[in-house]
Amino acid sequence: MEQPRSFSEKEINPLESLDQWEDAVLERYPSPESIAAGKSTDEYRNYDNPERDTVREFYRLNHTYQTYDFVTQKRADFLQFNKKEMPVWDAFNFLNQLVDDSDPDTDLDQFQHLLQTSEAIRNDGHPDWMVLTGLMHDMGKVLCLFGEPQWAVVGDTFPVGCPYSDKVVYPEYFRNNPDYNKPEYQEGTGIYSSGCGLRNVHLSWGHDEYVYQMMKNHLPEQGLYMLRYHSFYAWHREGAYEYLLDDHDREMLKWVKLFNPYDLYSKNPVPPDWNKLRPYYEDLVAKYLPDTLKF
Repeated sequence: MEQPRSFSEKEINPLESLDQWEDAVLERYPSPESIAAGKSTDEYRNYDNPERDTVREFYRLNHTYQTYDFVTQKRADFLQFNKKEMPVWDAFNFLNQLVDDSDPDTDLDQFQHLLQTSEAIRNDGHPDWMVLTGLMHDMGKVLCLFGEPQWAVVGDTFPVGCPYSDKVVYPEYFRNNPDYNKPEYQEGTGIYSSGCGLRNVHLSWGHDEYVYQMMKNHLPEQGLYMLRYHSFYAWHREGAYEYLLDDHDREMLKWVKLFNPYDLYSKNPVPPDWNKLRPYYEDLVAKYLPDTLKF
């Protein structure tokens, strides 16, 4: 099994904060309101701006070291869920340790970001399980608190063990990945069969798969697809990897697309009023989740 080399702290965490990756996604996929305001899609998709150097370095690391062996190693390690166990509400406080005091763009903690997503979903009248999906969708970022580098926690996800798509952001960096030169991965459909279904495909490791596995016994299938694939932009935004899909994936795609705008466009500098919202969310969490979560 190929092991990634040792990294300096700067190399491990090139982003100033995890929100910087999400801001870069927003530039690639602007809201309709932004386009209507006069800024073209081409302006948003400018990846050569020097200000994006940290994002580019992030993807260089992500695309270089997210090998098939790396993914299977991380699944074996973290999906035992034997690192930590705590009450659900303590888990949100644990997640809030990711707040970056040096980030000039937001004073909101991670929980407030999640609450904004779930409140936007609730205000549009969607089912309560989808509200909970919004509340939990970034819980997997606690991986950073277990010492995982940013590039193994966030970032656009992509399949490993099959040819890389040029629809993935910064595809040129895949040339640095050891799997790029392995014919068993890069020829035909790689290690997968055509139409095998995404459930049988390993995606690059990160918070999507981790929170999906955490929640897989507690939410309906539609919510689980939202969690597992919300960062798989090459699929649900660019239409790549069609050859891996089965009919169930095609049916579930509409739910991932329904969720995605709430993930991208619900941030607001005004925090939700937790004192007013607390009774609703305490009842919601108690309805679907156990008293404690395992990490």
